[in-house]
Order: sequence, then structure tokens, then C-alpha cells
Amino acid sequence: MYLVILVTAKDKKEAQKISAGLIKAKLAACVNIINKVDSIFFWAGKIDRAQESLLVIKSKKEKLSKVIKLVKSLHSYKVPEIIAIPIIAGDKPYLRWIDAALR
Repeated sequence: MYLVILVTAKDKKEAQKISAGLIKAKLAACVNIINKVDSIFFWAGKIDRAQESLLVIKSKKEKLSKVIKLVKSLHSYKVPEIIAIPIIAGDKPYLRWIDAALR
């Protein structure tokens, strides 16, 4: 099963570091970084706000546990957002490219 994995990072530099680690380890075929995402969330008993970078990671389910481990090892947050969403369909050549990139 193919996945899109969403991870927020404290800034673009951290997002680039995590992305490079995922690509180098062949845990992601592609990572898009969306910079300056405004986040509003509940943390430590109060509403908080932050400007973060969002990683949109393309991978596969069998890589997920290693993705989580690597992200946590490179991430500055105590509890980083790591959410996996299944890709239920896609362009066949693109999906084959994901397969090839993860080998």
C-alpha cells in the first residue's frame, strides 16, 4: 500500500534535514516541503500557535515504522506529528516510480 505521510517541523531547515534523511535511507520516494504553515494546536494545557514547515512524504506501508523511527531521531519536537494516509489510487507510472525509488 502506498502512503502519504504528513510531518510538521519547526522550520524549513529541520524539514530539509528530515527529508534528506528519508530520501538517503530510501524510506521516501519524494518529500514536498511546504514552508510557513500556520498551526494552531492544543499543547501543555493551552492553545498554542506556531509557524511550521509541512513535509508531504510519499512512501509505502512497509516502510512506515522505519520512517517514524528516522523522523523521531531527527526531529526537535517531543511529540512530532507523523500521520500516514493511504493512497487509494494513482497514476500507474507514478506509483511504479515510487516502487523503483524505494528499492
